[in-house]
Amino acid sequence: MALYTKSGILFLLMLLAFSCDESDSSKKNLKLASERPSLILTSKGVANIRANLGSIPLFDKALKKTKAEVDAEIENGIEVPIPKDYSGGYTHEQHKKNFFVMQKAGALYQILDDGKYAKFVKDMLIQYAKMYPTLPVHPKPRSYARGKLFWQCLNDSNWLVYASQAYDCIYDYLSSEERNKLETELFRPFADFISRGNPQFFNRVHNHSTWGNVAVGMIALAMDDDSLLQRALYGLKDVKMDANMKDNDGGFINKDGKIGFFANLDEPFSPDGYFTEGPYYQRYASYPFLIFAQALENKKPELRVLQYKDSVLLKSVTALINLSDADGDFFLLNDAQKGMSYYSSALVAAVDIAYHFGGNNPELLSIAQKQGEVTLDDAGLAVALGVKEVKAEPFIKKSIELSDGPEGDQGAVGIIRSGDLELVCKYTAHGLSHGHYDKLSYSLFDEGDEVVQDYGLARFVNIEQKGGGNYLKENKTWAKQTISHNTLVQNETSHFKGKYDIGSMHHSQQYLFSCEDENLQVVSAKEGNAYPGTELHRTMVVIKDKAFENPYVLDIMRVTSDSFNQYDLPFYYLGHIMQTSFEYSKLATPEILGSKNGYQHLYKEAAATTDGVNIKLNWLLNNKFYTYSAVTSPNDEVILARIGANDPEYNLRNEPTLILRKKNAKDALFVSTIESHGTYSPVSESAVNAYGNIKTISVFYNSKEYTAVQIEMKDETKKLFIISNQNNDKNTEHELTINNKEYTWKGPYKLIENI
Repeated sequence: MALYTKSGILFLLMLLAFSCDESDSSKKNLKLASERPSLILTSKGVANIRANLGSIPLFDKALKKTKAEVDAEIENGIEVPIPKDYSGGYTHEQHKKNFFVMQKAGALYQILDDGKYAKFVKDMLIQYAKMYPTLPVHPKPRSYARGKLFWQCLNDSNWLVYASQAYDCIYDYLSSEERNKLETELFRPFADFISRGNPQFFNRVHNHSTWGNVAVGMIALAMDDDSLLQRALYGLKDVKMDANMKDNDGGFINKDGKIGFFANLDEPFSPDGYFTEGPYYQRYASYPFLIFAQALENKKPELRVLQYKDSVLLKSVTALINLSDADGDFFLLNDAQKGMSYYSSALVAAVDIAYHFGGNNPELLSIAQKQGEVTLDDAGLAVALGVKEVKAEPFIKKSIELSDGPEGDQGAVGIIRSGDLELVCKYTAHGLSHGHYDKLSYSLFDEGDEVVQDYGLARFVNIEQKGGGNYLKENKTWAKQTISHNTLVQNETSHFKGKYDIGSMHHSQQYLFSCEDENLQVVSAKEGNAYPGTELHRTMVVIKDKAFENPYVLDIMRVTSDSFNQYDLPFYYLGHIMQTSFEYSKLATPEILGSKNGYQHLYKEAAATTDGVNIKLNWLLNNKFYTYSAVTSPNDEVILARIGANDPEYNLRNEPTLILRKKNAKDALFVSTIESHGTYSPVSESAVNAYGNIKTISVFYNSKEYTAVQIEMKDETKKLFIISNQNNDKNTEHELTINNKEYTWKGPYKLIENI
């Protein structure tokens, strides 16, 4: 506290000195001083922060934590090693730590007015300026765009985004000679390398190029270099690239010629703020997008970046929060690591910026309270003050459909929330090179716990022991393949043959999304390109019924084809099997299920042949019971399998699945339900409501036009769900006769009680 008081007095003395001297030169000096810092922290913001120190708990807490961290690094001394490692290795992690600490030290210099922090940043940057001109490209050859400090230009760009902020904060601390040295020997060569030296990295639409564009743009703003800024905003104009060039993930680098920061705002974001690569990479890209937008708002407000495309960047923050479960973990769409959440530093910055520049939405304050920290800048101060003034309101996540594609017409993600259940349905575009081949897939969460899972990515991010922390080969051979998701596979072949060239051309079609009735919520979509000549139509319904402990899910997957095929529908439940309704033969030695397209990574552990009655799987997860019920036809095969075959280095998680297989079928219908019910207490050793409430489900009617499914409970009450397969107009009147009984309704679906 004494430190803050001393700083505050010093600042007041400085203001008094300025106010007492009315000479032109003093006014000029004041104007010059007000120009720095100018990117993320501003001179006005610094004054406000200093004036409030000691009275803003959330900000004071963040400042105390940051000061302790940076002080420890100053005590340890500066380390700038010659680069040699992949992610997770010593040199990689040290350079990564350096850019984070530099940015924080720069902020501390401005807030606390303590020259030791500026000196620390200056000394570190001078060391980088000495080393950088001597560096060849990084010795690790894996990336399509190798960096110098890091194994890929992406991480080099991370470094420059943060170093730019540090440089802006200590700009006036440096002499003109020192600034000239840093700009000519470090910053401009650095910006040239990641742009002109690597156009295949810089000139594209991807989260990689976003970081590259922003790195060049941030240092351009810090140096007041308009030429570099134009390069960042609009890309390199004088470079020709092969339109068929691909990156390490198999994605096209620049097929359509779109380049620059504004192109990266136009293309990946839908009008709803959904980022086509998925929430995991939206989280990663949100920092450069928003930090640059904040800097431009402060230095180039005439560009109106935060208002661009109907304020899509501000919308993206609330979209991203809606793409998280009850615990704040992001849903696993496309490449994604489990456990990434809105508690990440990128989302702390995103929430603060969106609040400060987006109209002070009080719901964002409740997210900031959960995060428990703020950024040390103008936006962080605004949030801390809002929390202090008790302006926070709950951010209530509701059912929502988020469109995909620049115009919002390339499918969507549908999220249905009912009670503690969250159903996530994916019917999007491919998602650039981080996309997976899983049209019409889904996952299910209960109180934030993943119950029916999406595998995510095959990677141990920044863990050196596992492939240098990079993507493992199993990401392509398993995680991206269709069989690793909860969606239909035809003839053991992935959607679009598992080829990016094909998959990137198509998207699923929204059919309907309805959440107006909290007791009956429906999402439905179609896919006609995954397998030429075959159409998939999936409808998922979440039903809230007072006779049930929790809402339950009805899943209807219709397949119509021009030919006869084998259809597999996997079900990736998490937990331990309690009981099955079918008798299965467990293999003495598990067999590998197939030879390619992900099947080579599945062990077949047990199998059964059905006689046409319902099958049930009852399992336990986190002391909660769940039951899966499915309609079958005679001679359908049930396969109990487990991930982990052909995995000599144990790169995959050994988790279970149930696969329902139909052979030699042309058209097919898969119908199932999922119930959440009951609990088990290890303390009292008692199981409560351990069995599901659904007795049977049956296909009551199925044609090109309509599908009707009957659900019978154990008390013998029955419900009938009917959907129109061809007409989704909300105002159309329907008539359907089933078993001499006529049903009428308005709109694309109807749930009929007590039939």
